[in-house]
Amino acid sequence: MCGRFAMNKDTDDLIREFMTTTGRPAPEWRPSWNVAPTDSVPVVRERSGERELDLVRWGIVSPSSPTFGGGKPIINARIETVATNGLFKSAFASHRCIVPASGYYEWQLQNGGKQPYFISGEKSDLAMAGIIRAWPDRSKDQGDPDYWRLSMAIITRDAHVAPGEVHDRMPACLTPDRFDAWLGSELAPGELLTLLDESSFDVAHELGYHPVSKAVNSVRNDGPELVGPIELDSVEL
Repeated sequence: MCGRFAMNKDTDDLIREFMTTTGRPAPEWRPSWNVAPTDSVPVVRERSGERELDLVRWGIVSPSSPTFGGGKPIINARIETVATNGLFKSAFASHRCIVPASGYYEWQLQNGGKQPYFISGEKSDLAMAGIIRAWPDRSKDQGDPDYWRLSMAIITRDAHVAPGEVHDRMPACLTPDRFDAWLGSELAPGELLTLLDESSFDVAHELGYHPVSKAVNSVRNDGPELVGPIELDSVEL
């Protein structure tokens, strides 16, 4: 699974590569080296043929939830079922997005404790595939621009190469040549699954990983030191 990731200052350059000139200011976002579920993160999606950057809550909220923050957030959607699962099906068909990241964290059981690792692209940042759902805030009028509140989940798949040695799941990531097809509306669900399967397999072969400090375990901690490599012999288990 993917339960924590990083968006450092360099991720802003990746976001700029995604965007087209729309005349609308992009929402401000704060770099974080410890993005956690329920945080608002910048995602890229397509609306009316143009790419748009939005701040979206990480962790899908069911439309039937009485509150936007109620219940356990659904942070991941499996590629094996995302096109058929009732909660994800419509979002996968028509509300896909890209979640830029400098890398993500996974934990491995070692010596009776869990050791965090940072997994990232060896050549570039990551473009994680996601889906968006809208939750109706019935405390507001339907004409209110804030009536629909957005939440998203990151699509995951079985892991390959380096990350497979840390965890059995990984985010499904996209290569730049597949951005347009993923965000657009031309492909059927089956074609999108094939695209995502092939793209994420390609990205997996360019990933590297290293152990990091257990300080990342606490969502209260943030900063570039969290992604820095450590020597495992120096870690207190």
